Parts: sequence; structure tokens; C-alpha cells
Amino acid sequence: MDKKIYERPVIIKQQMGFMNKFGSAPANQPLTHIDNVSVVEMAEKYGSPLFVFSEKKIRQNYRNLNRIFKTRYPKVQFAWSYKTNYLNAVCSLFHQEGAWAEVVSEFEYERARKLGVKGENIIFNGPDKTIEGIKKAIEEKAKIHIDHFDELYDIINITEKYNLKADVGIRVNMDTGIYPKWDRFGFNYENGEAVQALKRIISNERLNLVGLHTHIGTYIMSTEPYKIAAQKLVVLANMLIDQYDIKLDYIDLGGGLPSHNTLKGQYLEAEQLLPTLEQYADAITSPLYDLNLSPSEFPTLFLENGRVLIDDAGFLVSKVLANKRLSDGRRSTVIDAGVNLLFTSFWFKHKVRPAQVSSTYTESATLYGPLCMNIDIIRDDVVLPTLKKGEYLVIMYVGAYSVTQWMQFITLRPNIVMITEEGKIEQLRKSENLDYIMEQEILPEKLKEFSI
Repeated sequence: MDKKIYERPVIIKQQMGFMNKFGSAPANQPLTHIDNVSVVEMAEKYGSPLFVFSEKKIRQNYRNLNRIFKTRYPKVQFAWSYKTNYLNAVCSLFHQEGAWAEVVSEFEYERARKLGVKGENIIFNGPDKTIEGIKKAIEEKAKIHIDHFDELYDIINITEKYNLKADVGIRVNMDTGIYPKWDRFGFNYENGEAVQALKRIISNERLNLVGLHTHIGTYIMSTEPYKIAAQKLVVLANMLIDQYDIKLDYIDLGGGLPSHNTLKGQYLEAEQLLPTLEQYADAITSPLYDLNLSPSEFPTLFLENGRVLIDDAGFLVSKVLANKRLSDGRRSTVIDAGVNLLFTSFWFKHKVRPAQVSSTYTESATLYGPLCMNIDIIRDDVVLPTLKKGEYLVIMYVGAYSVTQWMQFITLRPNIVMITEEGKIEQLRKSENLDYIMEQEILPEKLKEFSI
């Protein structure tokens, strides 16, 4: 029988608060398997920390959202947001389901092309498009959403210089009741800038106006802003129809739908606060029926969702390194996954569950990463059972922005695996090593020798 680890007794002040009508969740309920695959066995084979993605969940999420919108509007096309997660396997999975690519840089554009996405199935957003990138996108018939007048002038110059014709739209920013407003991107609706940009495009025979685009923000927790955004784009589209006889190919409402990650500062869980996906779809699609067109002429509704499609399909497995008591008596648990891997922990209260059956005794704890920085906190207050050194836990809802915003800092970035629909484990990305990190560095000759 193993000898129990001694811990000095502490007195913990219990705070009484308002009761939650949903009751308290079983904080010590373990997540021993993901899609029927043992978490501990995966960690022992591929190391810890370890990112795990569920193919089954990703496909379910996409098909569900696709169904919800297509039952409310006749023409719908999703474009996978590359910045959310541009792992090749993840992007290819969404493309298999029928999604186009939505990119915001030349780097992401090239990734999509390397995967085999045709230019005509790429939406090119973002304020930083190079001359070379714009030229290639025009030649390959990508949909270019113009962000500012300087970009518009660049496109005009390129089309004239190389005798090209470009398929373009504009990004429109507007007041939808969300503050701060995302008015740094695109042309403003209220001050007439958007109309001015549209008129300049229409007047140029080398520019083919094909769509209108807006992206009002991220993690939008209300349906009303989407309804307002759709209404304002419809006003612009009707102006183009009535005054210029221009019928758009599409109207793009961007992304921003929230996942069920709970923001810091929220008392209730996200599932209890957020509208349903059906309510978001109703808000977005209903104004489109006010277009001055027959149903057969309706433009396609483009959606550039990311977070809502993948957040709950990603998991981060991490090992317990140590348990400590802080100076005020609170428990702290140190794990081997830090904020360098999980940047989103700065604004989300990620769900955390043990990966094995643990003690029935639970206690509030601060969950620290391994970095030698005081800000390396995965959760500042989470109820967990007592976990021993070497045991594992699972951090949930990490599919969005984790492997695109992660950084190599102090520790190396880990392996990434996917559990297929068939229950097989496929490695998506190898863990880094020192040679990989130093490969791009150049050491001057004069610095190669030293004596200490």
C-alpha cells in the first residue's frame, strides 16, 4: 500500500453566495476518454502536454451549423476561418465538408493554395495585402474584400498595369450596438465611406463588384447586432440594385459566433447565457428576405465561422508537476502546459477535468503553468480534486486560436493528434526539438568560440 503524502492542515474560509438554480457541477468527474480513446494512454504514448482534436466532433459541428442556416436561407456557403486553426488536417477536414477558405494574409492564402483550394474558392480579407499577393489573388479569381482606399488604389493600378479584371467586394464597418466598435477595418457605413467606395468600384471597368462583407466582432453574445448588420448590408445591396442595376453574387456576414467557452467575469456558464445557433441564424437570414429581388436572384450568404465550429473539438492534456500551498493557504497546482500554449486562458475560464479517477475531496485551486513568469496562470480559481504529481488533467474547449497563437517560449511546443471517426489516433504535428528551433538561426563566426 502506497504511503499517503503528508499535507499540513489548513483552514479554508467558505464563502456563501447566491444559489445557482442549475446546481453545482460534479467538479471531480473525470474525463478518462475522448471519443472512447484513453487520455492517459495517449499522453503516455505522445507525451505531455498534448493537443487532441476530435474529427467526429468537428464534422458534427459543421454539419449542424450548415443545416441550421440552409433551412432558413436557400443559398449558404461557409468559408473556414484559417486564422482560427490552420493545421493542414483541420483545414482539409473542413474543405472535405464543403467549406471554402477565408484568409487574412498572404501566408494563409498560400497555405490554402498548397492544400489544393482553388483561388476562386478563397475569400481574401485583411488590411495587409501585398502587391504580389493582390496580383496573384486577382489572377486566380479569388474574392478580394477591400479594406481601405489605399488598397483600392493598389488594385486599380495592378489591373491597369497587367491588363486584369478583379472580382472584389468591400468590408463594411458599422454601428451595431457593440462597443468598442470594430471600425478599424473596412469602410464605414454611417459616414458614407462605404457608399463612396462602392461608387468608385462601379465606375472602374476593370473592377467587378461581386459582394459585400462585414465582420462585426468576436464572441458576439447577442443576436441583435447580427440582425442590424444584415439589415444595413441589405440597404447597400438594394441601393446597388435600384440605382445601378447591380445584383451581387453574395453577402458575407463574417463570423464571430461564440463557442461555449465561458468568459472571465461571467458568473453563469456560457451554455446558460448564450442564444442558440438557431436564434443567431434567424437574426442573420431574416433581413435578407428584404432584398429587392426574386428568390431565384438572391445572393449567396457567406459565413466565415471559426471558433463555434472547433472550440469544443479541441483538448489539451497536461501532467501535474507539483502541488503547493500559497502564502495565504490556498492550494496551487503546477502543470506542464502554460499560457505559451494556451493564450486564450487570459480571457476564458476553460473547463478543466481530471483524466483519471481521483480523490472525492475537492478544493479551489490556482492552476499554474510551468513558465518562470507570474502571469502563467491557466485558471486562477478552479475546483478540482486533489491531484498527485504525475497524474493528468484535461483542459477543454481549446480548439480555436490555441495552435495559431501559441508560441515557443521557455518550453517547446508539443505533439498534436487527432482521433478519427474510426477511433484511430493520427499525428497532425510533431513536437519541436532544439534542432528545429535553431534551424533558422545564423551564428557569426566571431561568436562561435568562447572560454568561460
